[in-house]
Amino acid sequence: MAFELTDANFKEEVLDKSGVAVVDFWAEWCGPCRMIGPIIEELSNDYEGKALVGKVDVDANSEVSMKYGIRSIPTILILKDGEVVDQQVGVATKQALAEKIEKYLVAA
Repeated sequence: MAFELTDANFKEEVLDKSGVAVVDFWAEWCGPCRMIGPIIEELSNDYEGKALVGKVDVDANSEVSMKYGIRSIPTILILKDGEVVDQQVGVATKQALAEKIEKYLVAA
């Protein structure tokens, strides 16, 4: 299951850790977010132990959302060693997201 990220734990779980993190910014009321939700869950299982896959509810966590300038959801940020290295705005296929993740895992 995707890790629940919040304003309170984002720094500790994403920014302070080395490696790759995939962060899905979403909201309960967002149709496209609900479409990509199962893909995020699958990626979470596929990359367990290799990359952190987490979700940020933008309605409940405005600090993190504002920090990264999230204006459209879903937005998926890929961070490596705490720095944003890639992003996907809107719905994407599992394969497209996996290719992005793999690119940064290989470079690790």
